[in-house]
Amino acid sequence: MNVESFRNYCLSKTGTTEGTPFGPEDIVFKVAGKMFAILALEEVPPRANLKCDPDLALELRDRYEQVEPGYHMNKKHWNTVVLDGVIPEREIRKMIDHSYELVVQTLPKAKRKKL
Repeated sequence: MNVESFRNYCLSKTGTTEGTPFGPEDIVFKVAGKMFAILALEEVPPRANLKCDPDLALELRDRYEQVEPGYHMNKKHWNTVVLDGVIPEREIRKMIDHSYELVVQTLPKAKRKKL
């Protein structure tokens, strides 16, 4: 999955916004003000941080060499995914979906209803 596909898929999720609070080299994707993905644009190959259930995070790290503990994040709850084309796009989309859903589940009921 390339940077543009990653960005477009994240933005297709209901209620998603993007910003650059850490500088222009990182795009942060949020739902209802809470982060679910960070895309590092200046890394070669590009990398993305995605929220993940701790058990699934370990499983993904075992399955793919391109999935590492989250860089500059809580390594128990975040993975860094190298976007070098090795992991199939459908798998990366599943990881994005999972990250988004984890964040949405933590939102107050009123905010979830708005989505």
